[in-house]
Formats: sequence, C-alpha cells, structure tokens
Amino acid sequence: MPKDIKRPNAIEKALEIMLKFQDIKPSWGIRELSTSLGFSPATVQRILQVLKSYEFVRQDPLTRQYFVGTVFYRFLENLNSSNNLSRMGRRFMEEVASATLETVHLNIIEGNMRICIDTIESPKVLKAGMPIGNQSPLYAGASAKCLLAFSEEEYKTVYLKTTEFEPMTKHTIVRQDKLVKELKKIKKQGYALSLGERTPGLGSLSAPVFNYKGLILASLSLAIPEIRFKQEDHLSNCIHTLTEAAKSFSKAMGLKADKF
Repeated sequence: MPKDIKRPNAIEKALEIMLKFQDIKPSWGIRELSTSLGFSPATVQRILQVLKSYEFVRQDPLTRQYFVGTVFYRFLENLNSSNNLSRMGRRFMEEVASATLETVHLNIIEGNMRICIDTIESPKVLKAGMPIGNQSPLYAGASAKCLLAFSEEEYKTVYLKTTEFEPMTKHTIVRQDKLVKELKKIKKQGYALSLGERTPGLGSLSAPVFNYKGLILASLSLAIPEIRFKQEDHLSNCIHTLTEAAKSFSKAMGLKADKF
C-alpha cells in the first residue's frame, strides 16, 4: 500500500463492517465480508465477535451468517422523538392510514439509498409491511423513485452516471433510458407507482413532500398487496388521499400553495 494512503484503524474497520449490513444484503459470512472489504478473515472474525458481545450483530447458529443485532431497537424511540420530520408527518400519515387502511410509510434519501424513517401498519390481515430502517436503491420501488424523480437535476445526473442497476425482481427497472423516462413521468403526474419492483406481489404508491424552498424532503408512501393494488377504485382513492396528504404535509413544512 502506498505511504500516502491511510490504513483504516480498528474502529474504522468495525464501522465499515456495520455499514455492510443493509437491506439489499442483510446477512454476511466472515469470508464474504473479508473479500468485500479487503480485510483479513481473522480481523473480520475478531471484530464481529466484539460487535456480537455488545449485540450490534447476531449470528445464526445454523448458517453461521451474521445479521444486524438487537441493540438498535434501543435507539429507535430516541431517534424518532428527535426527528422533526417524523413528528410533523405523523398526523398526515394517520389520516392516510385511516382513509386507505393500507400500510403508510415515510422515507428519505440517505446516501444513495431510500430509507424508511416511520411507518403505520395496515390493520388488515393481508397487508404489506415496511419496517423502520428498511432500505432500497433509488431506482427500485415507488417510494425510492419518487425521491429520485423530484431530486435536484445535478444529484440525478451524478446518480445515474455512477450507479450500477441490479435487478431485485424481474420487474425492477435496470435500463437507464427507461428509468429516465419513468422519472419524467413521475414528475409530470406528481406521484409514483410500482408493482413488484422490489418484492413480488407488493404494490407501492408514493407522493413527494417538499420544504419551504420547494426541495424534496421525503416521500409519503403506501405499501399495498397486489390484489388490492389492482382494484381500480381502491387505487384511485389511495392516489387521491396520498397526494392530498403530501401537499398538506408540504404546506406544514413551509411550502407556499402557489408552488404546487
């Protein structure tokens, strides 16, 4: 290694290991992590054992795979209470949940991923789940595409140039020209739709939430089982309810009515 390249210390290595446990790849083996990060298997094993002792990771006793640990549940309440966006959005989410009886979730961009920061689960037996912390790439699913579509042009240009599109299902958009066309359509109609792009049998609907400057803050979204997603009257009601709630949410965040 050249002298001007700083070697990561033990803390930095531990953080890099933890950051690998994302929704797109939630479990890892020691050798997989070693290969992916370029650390020795012994180093990875030693760090994982320490992380495991503090419950930052857990290990399946049968597969020997490592997963995110239970310690993070202890941070959720504090994270939610300190997140003004979640607090402000809760009443709008509750309105949508009551009117549609579907799972409602609130999402933001973190890095180059869509992450769910709040959710209200559907009361129905057949329902689509969206847990807090769930992540997906910005090209897959309505909630992610909505965020990308309404992002600033410079951000979109860099994202499209630097992202490798990998299919999550057979319906995932992986052609750049097709995604660009889809993003333009989303901006024109004011909301995003998807069916089976991340999870087979799951439909999604999403509308943008803006700040007072008209910049994208979040996407307010519905997760809907395919059987109800294909019911035209229900989908129409969901679209109307969600888009109106997103507009009201944006106004509450300071956006003037003439900006819509």
